[in-house]
Amino acid sequence: MEVILLERVAKLGQMGEVVRVKDGFARNFLLKRGKALRATEANRAKYDGMKAELEANNIKAKGEAAKVAEKIDGRDIVIIRQASESGQLFGSVTVRDIVAALATDGVTVSRPQVWLDSPIKVIGAQKVTIAVHPEVETSVTVTVARSAEEAERIKRGEDISTRQEDQDAAAEALAAAGEFFDPEAQHDEEAAPAPAAEEK
Repeated sequence: MEVILLERVAKLGQMGEVVRVKDGFARNFLLKRGKALRATEANRAKYDGMKAELEANNIKAKGEAAKVAEKIDGRDIVIIRQASESGQLFGSVTVRDIVAALATDGVTVSRPQVWLDSPIKVIGAQKVTIAVHPEVETSVTVTVARSAEEAERIKRGEDISTRQEDQDAAAEALAAAGEFFDPEAQHDEEAAPAPAAEEK
């Protein structure tokens, strides 16, 4: 089906362009949400008549969206989830969770505005794009952690892939190995058997 776009649609085209899309996408998304008109002669004439108004509304909406984008840009939201020792989440963080976290932070966005390729399934920080307007995009950092303390460690750039106890145990093992393989200790051990040879 050919449609006339009434606003910019990502990966499809700019306002006023006539594009060919699948019938289901046109009927269920573009036409239903008022983002396009069927490309008929009557609708082309209708679009020409409302083009100036659409462009004016778009410029106004784009200006408002730019202000909202400034408020959102660079924000760091923290989502606390249970996870395994390896950092694998029991469940996942979805668009709905990100929208809810932004809402508690005083920012209102709708689910279609959050571009998340796939649910987040591991602990860590990830950049997520927010499209506040078809022509205005910004990003937030979503930090997923088991606790607020762990979230702070992630923000500082610490490696949290292993537990703190494991890191402490590894440090102790290295210290013990250092004492065990100390070159001075080896000299003492070599010197010790010498008197035994004299006794024979």
